[in-house]
Parts: sequence; C-alpha cells; structure tokens
Amino acid sequence: MNHLAPTVGNAQLYSPTAAPTFFDGHSPSKLAVLSTHSAVTLFQPLTDGFARRLTYLRLSITDFCNFRCEYCLPNGYQGKPPQDELSVTEIATLIRGFAQVGTKKVRITGGEPSIRRDLVEIIKTVKNTKGIETVAMTSNGYKLGKHLADWHAAGLNQLNISMDSFDAATFHKMTGFDMLPQLLADMDTLLATTDIKLKINSILMAETAFENLMNAIDYVKDRAVTYRFIEFMQTSDNSDLFFAQHAQTDIITNYLIEHGWQTHERGSNDGPAIEYSHPDYQGRIGLIAPYAAHFCDSCNRLRVSSQGKVHLCLFDQGNYDIREHLQQDDVAGLVSTLHRFMPIKPEHHHLHDSNSGMMNNLSMIGG
Repeated sequence: MNHLAPTVGNAQLYSPTAAPTFFDGHSPSKLAVLSTHSAVTLFQPLTDGFARRLTYLRLSITDFCNFRCEYCLPNGYQGKPPQDELSVTEIATLIRGFAQVGTKKVRITGGEPSIRRDLVEIIKTVKNTKGIETVAMTSNGYKLGKHLADWHAAGLNQLNISMDSFDAATFHKMTGFDMLPQLLADMDTLLATTDIKLKINSILMAETAFENLMNAIDYVKDRAVTYRFIEFMQTSDNSDLFFAQHAQTDIITNYLIEHGWQTHERGSNDGPAIEYSHPDYQGRIGLIAPYAAHFCDSCNRLRVSSQGKVHLCLFDQGNYDIREHLQQDDVAGLVSTLHRFMPIKPEHHHLHDSNSGMMNNLSMIGG
C-alpha cells in the first residue's frame, strides 16, 4: 500500500512507488502502469487517460432485487443478500474521498436500494457531504409510496424509476409484481408534492418499442418527466433474449425527429442519455444507446459495488478492492488509490464483441 509523501506547501502529494496488492485479476503490465503513475495533488480532479473528467459516482448499496425482470433476473435473486454490504460509516468515508477529487453527483443503486433499511441514513450521508451537488437514486419503485416523504426529507434530488411498460398485464409478466397502477399513482404524488426530478427507465425491446413510445409521449404531455429508452445490453446470461428482442434506438430517434422533437446538450455531470423535447410537451423522451459509435467518448462515471470494489467500466474485466481504506476511514489513501486507477480506465466497452466482461447480469452493480 502506498504511503503519503511529505506535503509541499499546502499541497499534499502521494508517491506511487509500489504496485498495489489489493487488485482482483489485474495483469502485471497494468500494475506497472499504476506503479509509475506521476505524483499528483490529492485534491486534483479525477481525469482518466483520455482526458475525461470523472464527476459522477454510481454507488451500489446492495445487489439484492425483489423483482424478476426477464432481461436481468428472470429467476429472481438467488440466495440471501450478502452480509458484508458497505456500512453507512464506510459509505461516508467513500463519499468524502470521491468529493475531494471532484465528484459532484452520486447515484445510489442496487439491485434494489430500497431493500436497505438504512437507506434514508445513506441518502442523508451523501447529501451532507461537502462538494456533492446532486443525490440521485435508481429504484423499481416498489416502496415509493411508503418512503417518498422520507427520501425527500433526507435530500434526494433525482429519482429514476425502472418501468418497462404502461400496460399492467405486461408489467406484471415482466417483473413478477402486479403493481403498475399503484406505481403510476405514487409517481404522480411525487410530482405533486416534491421537487425531486423524476425519470423513468425502460429497456428497449423490439416487441414493445413502438407501443411504449406512443404511451410515453402521451405520459409526458402534461408531466415534467423524462421517459428514457435504454438499448438492451447483452450479458453472459441473457443472450437468447438479447438476440430475440434487441432493437436499435434508430426506431425511436427517427420517429421523434420526424415529429418535431429536438435534442438537448448534456450537462457535465449528466449520465449518457440523449434527451429530446417538444414545445407542446412538458416532459422529454430520452435514449441511452451503448452500441452507438462514440458512446464512451464522454464517460464521466466510476462505479463502486456494495462490497467496496471499484468498477472502472460497467463491462470491465476486473474490479478493485478499496474496502481497506473505507474500514480505516482513510480518505487520503482512498484518494491516492483513485488517482492511480486513472491510467487504466478503459477507453470503451467491448459489447460489440459480445463481451460484457465480468457483468453476468445488470443487477450486480445497478447498471
């Protein structure tokens, strides 16, 4: 483990003189890159080898999910939730470290994050960290009505709800839960009673794409909501469904452009969606197209799993254990380690080669 070098003026430096010993499955050549990385100030923003500023952290707090979505966990979550999920104290250290190197937005994900009984405390912890401007969460909405007021009071700024159909029977078939009318009512309550920014995520399936688009356009007519279509991504356990249902986002894009919708420029802390608006509609339609050319060019994200492992890319081949820093409340060590990851963050994924890395299913670190 690297130790901090002496301070120079008011700037505290680290000197990476030895390869870390806490990496999972990394090649010696990449470790050599890490060990020779030039010294930087601990407060320097994270910038990878392709000049991309990393200002957005996606933090999984559990990989357990209660839904059984056919494209992700068709047989449900297997086994019991792990007992070694990050504690609130560890999360506090993690967020302080990320904030120190320029993270502005944190998205809490799962699995299904509302499974955690201490979720409200986690939201408060992230929200109260100096430097964090936006606290977001992705959820299936199962407990939205029950906990909305508490999440809002804790400081949640944005909520993404996964909802793949506006048809109750289709929703039931896809998720295993017959709760779409309640979810729609709960989202209307959110819009009426809070300032939480709401987005709805839907996996783009060939079978339901056009019907979902028509329903989504109707839905956002009088609601300040973005409904986003996410291109179906192949993982190691969904290949049959992928080849049966994969549809390119062109079918959505072409329709929107032909009917007067226009694109908006992404903010520096935003995710990868391209959003379209129309003067006659309050809401927007969004597209996330990971198979599109140059999709990874503007990547601004790192991911941390619920066991404290960093994923430099959603579909990387390895992950990197930082939990020792979190257990020891070692913010300086964490920051030093994060900087040493920058030369090895990959330029792009390899989905075009049917290679999803170690991502067997998207519940593992929340997509």
